[in-house]
Amino acid sequence: MSKENNSLSSLALQKFKKNFWGVFSFGIIACIGLMSVFAYVFAPDASKNANQMHLSIHSKSPGFEVRMLTIPSGIASEQNFFSKLFFGNNNTDTEIPIQTYEVKNKVLNYVEYASDGLRGQEKQIALSRFPNSNYEKYIENRGFVFGTDKYGRDYLSRILIGSRISFFIGFVAVFISLLVGLLMGSIAGYYGGKIDAFIMWIINITWSIPTLLLVIAITLALGKGFWQVFIAVGLTMWVEVARVVRGQIISAKEMQYVTAARALGYNDYRIITKHVLPNIFGPLIVISAANFAAAILIESGLSFLGIGAQPPMASWGAMIKDHYNYIILGKPYLALIPGLCIMLLVMAFMLVGNALRDALDVKA
Repeated sequence: MSKENNSLSSLALQKFKKNFWGVFSFGIIACIGLMSVFAYVFAPDASKNANQMHLSIHSKSPGFEVRMLTIPSGIASEQNFFSKLFFGNNNTDTEIPIQTYEVKNKVLNYVEYASDGLRGQEKQIALSRFPNSNYEKYIENRGFVFGTDKYGRDYLSRILIGSRISFFIGFVAVFISLLVGLLMGSIAGYYGGKIDAFIMWIINITWSIPTLLLVIAITLALGKGFWQVFIAVGLTMWVEVARVVRGQIISAKEMQYVTAARALGYNDYRIITKHVLPNIFGPLIVISAANFAAAILIESGLSFLGIGAQPPMASWGAMIKDHYNYIILGKPYLALIPGLCIMLLVMAFMLVGNALRDALDVKA
């Protein structure tokens, strides 16, 4: 006969499973995480950063289709499989949206795409430019599910690849905040006295500086870039973790199991890491979920201000910045789509955090 596991972790897991919105939000986070890791597998434009521009088809509506001519460059790609899978293809071929084409005397004559019912420029290319003169293989009808941005890039591909920054900045920021916050909060709460006063002085000063201003200062000091933003956001979020850990340890160190551990001669490091921290793990999970959501919003704000991820790297915040003026130009979806993606991911983390709070509440 199998024994029912009545451990606290199992009971918390059972309570979490009964929370519909928590499980549903966790599924959304898992799907977005999977898409962000394998973004180039799902993206229609698998070029690096989905940066294949076609200015003649810029700002097209969702569902737009066009005939695309690809002219091979003849340069062999030296990328390995994993490089293409995680970083995209180094596409050296030339893609040209066309209206019509015909072949005469081993020459491909085509008319470039032009908007508003205009006729594009007529051009020609020798069939010898195509391997075995098989030009039909390089002409296809291409659809754009989310349309194109102001540079003519596939918007769906940019959304998928942009999810990487918004998703992974949460992990890096939470990891840094936990690393610093646990250290500072544990020392302050366990030892107290002048050490506690000094650490709280640092926490209060850091807390008094507006988060966005502090992130901007750290970003400017470290330089603009991908990893610099991750580090800057993480270094501004540790104070919340430190305050929670400090308060929890002040309460926990007076418990009988801590007194028993001291009586057995255990050192402070073992008491903190083996006895105190495992008992305050619940609040840390909840605050980490909230910090995850906050990190996504901060990164989006930085990218909107132009000091986050730099072009041509895709970022949801930068996509809003590039297209917010299209709201009054009749194409609001160019700014609304990345905005809705940010809202969906942040809301999912907040709902998961609320579900975890309820599941880990031992008094409920």
